Amino acid sequence: MPRVHLSSGNTFEAPIGVSLLDAATKMGVSLPYSCKTGRCSTCKCKVVEGQTHALHPEMGLSKQEKAEGWILSCVRAVETNVTLEVDDLGSVALPPIKTLPCRINQIERLAPDVVQVMLRLPPTAEFSFIPGQYIDVIGQNGTRRSYSLAKASFADKVLELHIRAVDGGTMSEYWFSQAKVNDLLRLNGPLGTFFLRDTSSLDLVFLATGTGIAPVKAMLESLPSRPENQRPRSVTVLWGGRIPEDLYFDVAGIASQYDYVPVLSRAGEDWTGARGYVQQVLLAKQADLKNAAIYACGSDAMIHGAKELLIQSGLPDKRFYSDAFVCSSSS
Repeated sequence: MPRVHLSSGNTFEAPIGVSLLDAATKMGVSLPYSCKTGRCSTCKCKVVEGQTHALHPEMGLSKQEKAEGWILSCVRAVETNVTLEVDDLGSVALPPIKTLPCRINQIERLAPDVVQVMLRLPPTAEFSFIPGQYIDVIGQNGTRRSYSLAKASFADKVLELHIRAVDGGTMSEYWFSQAKVNDLLRLNGPLGTFFLRDTSSLDLVFLATGTGIAPVKAMLESLPSRPENQRPRSVTVLWGGRIPEDLYFDVAGIASQYDYVPVLSRAGEDWTGARGYVQQVLLAKQADLKNAAIYACGSDAMIHGAKELLIQSGLPDKRFYSDAFVCSSSS
C-alpha cells in the first residue's frame, strides 16, 4: 500500500482511491481541513515527490497553485508513495465525529436574514467539540448543511448556530419559513480544524464577515479558560458587514476587555465607525503583523483577499488560519 510522508515527520498508509485526508484521519494523523469538498483551500498541501490524482475538481486552487504542485488533500488520492509539504496538527486530538439526534430548542430572528437556532441534544448524549469547529445539520428530507458552533460551552447540552438565508436554498426555506421548536433533526460532527492554536504572547486578531462571527464568538468565550501562560498579548476583533443591520449582535458584550472594531462597507453618512473591508481596516490600525496570529472566517473572497494582503504586509504565512464559507453544491 502506498505510504505518505509529511514534512513534520509523520507517515501513514493511504489506500488507492481514498482521499489523503480520510486516509490520514483513519491512521490517527490530523490534517487541517474545512469543507471536505474541494471548494475552500484549508487542506492545501504541496506534493514534493510522488504522484496523486484528483477525485473531484479542486475549485479552491488557482491555476498557478496547481502548476506549482499544490493539491487539496480532501479530494486527492495517491497513486504512488508521496511526500507532502503540510503542517499537521501534531498532538492535537480531535474530538470524535458522531451522528446524533437533536431537537430545536429555540429559534429567534437576529436580523432580517439571520436566525439563531439552539439545538438540544438528548440528556445522555456524549458530544464534545473545540470552539471554532462546525457541525452538519441533517434535515428531515436528508438535506445536509454546515454551520459553525457559536457557543464555547456545551454544559447545558445545547448548541448555538447562526444561520443566514440563502436565496433559493432548501434549508433556508426550512429555517426561515417552516422550522419550529421541538422539530427533530440530526447532526454530524464536530468537523473542521478552525480553532485556536498556541496563542501565548501573540497579538491575536479575529477577522469576520457576516455569520463568520459565530465561531469567533465561541473562541472569544473560550479565551478566559486558557491557562495564563497560553494567553495572547492582545486580542482584536474586526467584524464586517455592509450595513448596520448586518452586525446583528453585541460583540462588545462578550469582548469588553478586548479591542472590538465594527466595519461597514456600505455605510451611510451617519456611520461614525470604520469603513471598508476588515483586512484593510486592520492594516490601517495595526501595521506591524510580525507578532500577529490571524483567525479569519466568512466569505471566500474575504479569506483569500485578507490572506494575500496580510502576508504581503509582514504576517508570517503559517499564522493565518481560516474557515471560508463556501456555497453548497446544491440548493
